[in-house]
Amino acid sequence: MIEIRELVKTFDGFAALDGASLTVPQGAIYGLVGPNGAGKSTLLRHLTGVYRQDSGSIAVDGEQVWENVAVKRRIASIPDDWHYFMQSSIRDMMKFYRGFYPQFNMERYEKLRSVFSLDEKQLIRRLSKGMQKQAAFWIAMCCMPDYLILDEPVDGLDPVMRRQVWSLIMQDVAERGTTVLVSSHNLRELEDVCDHVGIMNKGKVLLERSLSELQENTVKMQIVFRGEGAPELPAGLNLLHESHLGRVFTIIFRGNTQQITERLAALDPVYMEAVPLTLEEIFIYELGGADYAVRDIVL
Repeated sequence: MIEIRELVKTFDGFAALDGASLTVPQGAIYGLVGPNGAGKSTLLRHLTGVYRQDSGSIAVDGEQVWENVAVKRRIASIPDDWHYFMQSSIRDMMKFYRGFYPQFNMERYEKLRSVFSLDEKQLIRRLSKGMQKQAAFWIAMCCMPDYLILDEPVDGLDPVMRRQVWSLIMQDVAERGTTVLVSSHNLRELEDVCDHVGIMNKGKVLLERSLSELQENTVKMQIVFRGEGAPELPAGLNLLHESHLGRVFTIIFRGNTQQITERLAALDPVYMEAVPLTLEEIFIYELGGADYAVRDIVL
């Protein structure tokens, strides 16, 4: 289990992390989402021991991460800008990683050769961005980590390779109990693979829940009322957003679907349906509803 509590980190007076707290359950695939500058990458760099926090704690299975070699050997990371030595080939970097990870599995390395179809003797700097990302996954998966930390992991990969990589990750989660923390702007993709989600903004984690619970507690209703316009909604409903196209109103609430449906039924609408929200919609409305939505700008 990963436990981060009240994490604070400032750079030249700017609080990149301002009391961020999150919990990643054992064996979960946890999606960390948020706008640019929310502090996601900074948080991940603390978890891998690149940065040292100003205050707060970062624990993996109860042990602090900073300068803890035993814990770091259980963590593999693929950052958005994967580091490699300029004159190194894939095989060179494999040997480098093998020196740090006692559990490095050479048998797996050979098996994955056919999956990634890369020339291990090729200099990494001469590979395309997508091929470099494949090389990073090839090596990281062979480290046999208990914890896999990913920052924009499939950026630059083609659709087939994206699916292949996620298949390998989910296989490790199912068979080895690997815990995955992934930060990405591709919310549609996270929706397919994550079972827990944390939404981050301005250096804080605003909320974290299982994906199913998050979807159950945010409701999108499509309603057609009798007559023109919309009547006054029942008091006490937690309204996040309201819009309409013709007579069809789309209203988003925070709360229980059944309870909201029963209260709106009292308005005797012509038509009413609860529609599942996507993770992208939940992300937008949890960050401030219409204030964070795409705006029409007259140029």
